[in-house]
Amino acid sequence: MKDGLPSPEMLDSIALAGTKAKGKRPYFFQDPDVERVLSITMAVAGELAVLRQRLDTIEELLQERGSLCKADIEAFAPDSAQQAARGRWTQEYLARILRIVQQEREALQRGDEPTSEEAGLSMTEDR
Repeated sequence: MKDGLPSPEMLDSIALAGTKAKGKRPYFFQDPDVERVLSITMAVAGELAVLRQRLDTIEELLQERGSLCKADIEAFAPDSAQQAARGRWTQEYLARILRIVQQEREALQRGDEPTSEEAGLSMTEDR
């Protein structure tokens, strides 16, 4: 940053981050506000998953070598066991994040529990 202004490279990165993917965007919910919150949540979840993998890389390299540099982190390639462990962690992580969606879907299929919307309405009606 020069004179408090971002560099042209930084501006290009920001512009690229906001570009729209090709094709139609998949929608999962009828309410556009819910879609936006889901989209933001999943973007943050993706960033956190990448950060978790990078931290795992750092831990592996420190345990193996005792020290590291940025080039070591960038060059690291997990072996098949590490890849499988990371894959399991990611699946469990996403399952925890999307647990409420899955539980509501299952409840709707069973027909034995009210949706969160129905529960919320019943709470406001009691007042």
